[in-house]
Amino acid sequence: MRRKSERTSKVLVIAALAAVVLTSRGQQTSPTDALVNKLVQKGILTESEAKELLAETTQTNQPSASKWQLSDTIKSIGLYGDIRFRYEYRGADNAPGSGATGSTYMRERFRYSVRIGIQGDLFDDFYYGLRMETSSNPRSPWVTFGDDTNPTPFAKNSDTIAVGQAYLGWRPTDWLDLTVGKMPMPLYVTPLIWDSDLNPEGLAEKFKGSVGNADLFATFGQFVYQDSNPDWGIPTSDTFLLAVQVGADFNLCKDTLFKLAPVIYIYSGNGQNNGLNQPFSGQGLNGLNPNTPGFNQNGINDLLVLETPAEFDFKFGGRNARIFGDFAYNFEGDDRARAAVGATAPAGNLPDAVLGQNFAYQAGLAYGNLGMVYGQTSKRNTWEARVYWQHVEQYAVDVNLTDSDFFEGRANLQGVYVAFAYSITDGVITTIRYGYANPINNRLGTGGNNPDLQVLNPIKNYNLLQLDLGWRF
Repeated sequence: MRRKSERTSKVLVIAALAAVVLTSRGQQTSPTDALVNKLVQKGILTESEAKELLAETTQTNQPSASKWQLSDTIKSIGLYGDIRFRYEYRGADNAPGSGATGSTYMRERFRYSVRIGIQGDLFDDFYYGLRMETSSNPRSPWVTFGDDTNPTPFAKNSDTIAVGQAYLGWRPTDWLDLTVGKMPMPLYVTPLIWDSDLNPEGLAEKFKGSVGNADLFATFGQFVYQDSNPDWGIPTSDTFLLAVQVGADFNLCKDTLFKLAPVIYIYSGNGQNNGLNQPFSGQGLNGLNPNTPGFNQNGINDLLVLETPAEFDFKFGGRNARIFGDFAYNFEGDDRARAAVGATAPAGNLPDAVLGQNFAYQAGLAYGNLGMVYGQTSKRNTWEARVYWQHVEQYAVDVNLTDSDFFEGRANLQGVYVAFAYSITDGVITTIRYGYANPINNRLGTGGNNPDLQVLNPIKNYNLLQLDLGWRF
């Protein structure tokens, strides 16, 4: 009877050990050793039985050769990204006097985009990020169905994969954050100046601290705008964009916040490629906007831009609400206008007609689950509505950076943007966007170099409709 009881006890012990082993697999330290030793001390297991069990446990806990092995230098790793599908319509008319053949240009297409990345922490306060995405266009990850240069149906030669982000950062304290590489936008900005798909390359330094109810921050960016090769001598001909931003979050009361963060952009270096070193004109030639010295759409001459984004967050009707806006002014805008007139000298385009086109602004309202329109959040059965008015004068901003969707990455346009997003379930978002714009100054072109509607300059009655379905993870 005693032997039967002992056998039963051992069976129960082995079953318990098996449960411990299974639940402790993958852990760096396991309670199995301590448990086996205690059972030997109590006389429940013999030394030989204990050695046999420990050997089996060690073998069981050994990782499979097929498992993905991570470097010991990685403290944490996270997978993230999104897959989106889109129907899009763009249309615009030639402005009177452009000389173009035909009066309307329309483009209808089905598109998709994929962005997938990893990010996480390293030891000693370092962090990292790497993201791959479809399309080599810096202002768009979207690929159009069926637009491959290979005439074979369902070809893949335009469905490329490019590096969207690759960066390394360091946070040695709560108030300092340093980043190097091709990074997510480190500045607080809006689509008035920056397309949301652009990822600056270079260095960024972020500082923060608190004074009373105000959370202060300062961000400095040294971005490589263009690297001209070969470089001969010093100083280099490479172009740099320097950004200096100082701002604050004012916590006024519960659920109420006001944010203000002026930033100034300084251009350094003259550049040698893609027309950056040629005077920007913004004008078109017979309805076209080729990148030629006389009708250049890319020049970054005479740009010293101050941008002032702001927002006021509060609760209304039990939901989050935001009044937001942005204002930009180019201190060298009149010089940019004179350079444009000197380069193109279009008939009737006198300096007094183009001076003073130095302002840009945006004003709008968002309500609901804030950030959903831009795919930043996706909680089930939540939604966001967003609307804004935007006004960008011809010589106010750098048209190489502005949003390529609203409004076509062009200057000298003003109009309305409306969007509504709804999350069907966690991670799945449907979004509808619409934009309409017209020229501000009819004596000027609509400067900017965007391949979506590249054949029109100047344009009027610009319409954009986008219907999206996306999975965010």
